[in-house]
Amino acid sequence: MPVLAPIRHKAIRPLVARRARAREPGLVLGAGLIALLVALPILALMVMAGSGNLESLSRLGVTILPKASMTTALLLLGLAVVAGSIGAISAWLTSFFEFPGRRIFVWALMLPLAVPTYISAYAFTEFFTFTGPVQSILRAAGGFASPRDYWFPEIRSLGGAVFVLSFVLYPYVFLSVRALFFVQGKRAIEAGILLGAGQGRILTHILLPLARPALALGIILAMMEAINDIGAMEYLGVQTLTFSIFSIWVNQGDMAGSAQLALILLFLVLALIVGERLARGQQRFSEIGSASTVRFERISLSGAKAGLAFLLCFIPVGMGFGVPFVILSTYGVRYMLSGLDPRLLDALATSIVLAGIAALVTVVLALVLSYAVRVHGSRTMGFLVRFASVGYAMPGTIIALGIFLPIATFDNFVDARMRELFGLSTGLLLTGSGATLIFAYVVRFMAVAEGSIDAGFKKISTNLDDAARSFGRSRWQVFKRILLPLMRPAIATAALLVFIDSLKELSATLVLRPFGIETTSIYIHDLASRGRIEEAGLASLLLILAGMVPVAVLTRTVLRDSRP
Repeated sequence: MPVLAPIRHKAIRPLVARRARAREPGLVLGAGLIALLVALPILALMVMAGSGNLESLSRLGVTILPKASMTTALLLLGLAVVAGSIGAISAWLTSFFEFPGRRIFVWALMLPLAVPTYISAYAFTEFFTFTGPVQSILRAAGGFASPRDYWFPEIRSLGGAVFVLSFVLYPYVFLSVRALFFVQGKRAIEAGILLGAGQGRILTHILLPLARPALALGIILAMMEAINDIGAMEYLGVQTLTFSIFSIWVNQGDMAGSAQLALILLFLVLALIVGERLARGQQRFSEIGSASTVRFERISLSGAKAGLAFLLCFIPVGMGFGVPFVILSTYGVRYMLSGLDPRLLDALATSIVLAGIAALVTVVLALVLSYAVRVHGSRTMGFLVRFASVGYAMPGTIIALGIFLPIATFDNFVDARMRELFGLSTGLLLTGSGATLIFAYVVRFMAVAEGSIDAGFKKISTNLDDAARSFGRSRWQVFKRILLPLMRPAIATAALLVFIDSLKELSATLVLRPFGIETTSIYIHDLASRGRIEEAGLASLLLILAGMVPVAVLTRTVLRDSRP
């Protein structure tokens, strides 16, 4: 009997799972529809690209594609080297060494994530321009009278774009590498010390090979954020593929050509994702002991070494967060004393409303997807959820381009039916409205919400569901009365992250901006494009302060330093 019981249990498990799935067809159908809706822009993009002719594609392949592709490739290569080095070195120093300010740097190194890339580009340009503090000090020290008397690198260039984006996006590398070091690296460095290796040899021969998967992941995330950027590239005068897509659509009115370039860019993004998977390969690491119980003594640094470690951690924080914050605070306070611009208040209110609705819709849809995976757990359901989360890997320009066709088709269909049945014209109900922007935000940030909510569900044992079901409770009752109260922290985190990301989003907003509706990001972009950076300072400062909220949440939940 003790032998037969487990066999019987294993035999009936698939039957129980099939019956559970059969009783919840609505959940499966709902998850499938959500996945299809979120992936609709990709399908529409393929249709638009197919509507173009070969002549248009060949023309783009000769005039725009080579230069834009080379520029994009060089930008990503420079970003991988610079941001990867900054993130890995800062993660190494804060994980394994003790020096003055280390505890502050653990969370301060994440602060640049609060600065949108386009705002950082505006601030760095003001900081390094001829009238900025850097060149002013250089002229005073060298006795120079004009820019012809000395050489200074141009910030509005490809090299400048690499510099700006690296100091804003390196936290992706820092976050992933330090998380791996926190779990795996302590035992590895102890083994290296026991073998008599120096810190340099331990870093190059043990820690960097160990961190290769995390390093690849962080660099790929930084690259995808760089590909998504339009505002910084436009302001710095760098013509990437993303900016070319925007320019061809808006300035030339060539939607098919934009879609064709968008598909090429989409393939590049997918190649980056596949490359990250290949970089990880089949590597598996086992930890000796628990990270929560193993005591690790960091190596204390003093003198010149402590000063160098402090400087290497301070420079990324000072450049990535300090420079934009100080420059924009100066401008913001100056213009706040003269009174707030009514346009800014309207734009801020509009952004809050749109971002709030987008956060609510995204979290509800993500709850359905994550709960469907929890209930069914099949590979098909898992594929649907991953399919619905692909929008985060797509630049906002591609999402906007893919949304335009289905929304316009829907509006035309409704208008035609209303004319036919009632003789009334509904016009464009969704096209050019806030609903289109909300749809774009949902597609773009579904992965952010679903990831947070899925992590929350995984912390709750499925035995709790089974116990409640054994008392005759329905799935809806279990979800409403048991799971939902337990999931409130995860839901709040997801909603907050989507809200702030939607508040700062520029690429899709710039393409789909409704007539007569202005968001904060559009307000900042419009002023910056006309060279009125000082007037945009207060709005930029507000976005930075808003961005610090999710950074604080992320630091608290992921990078909490529990060591004394």
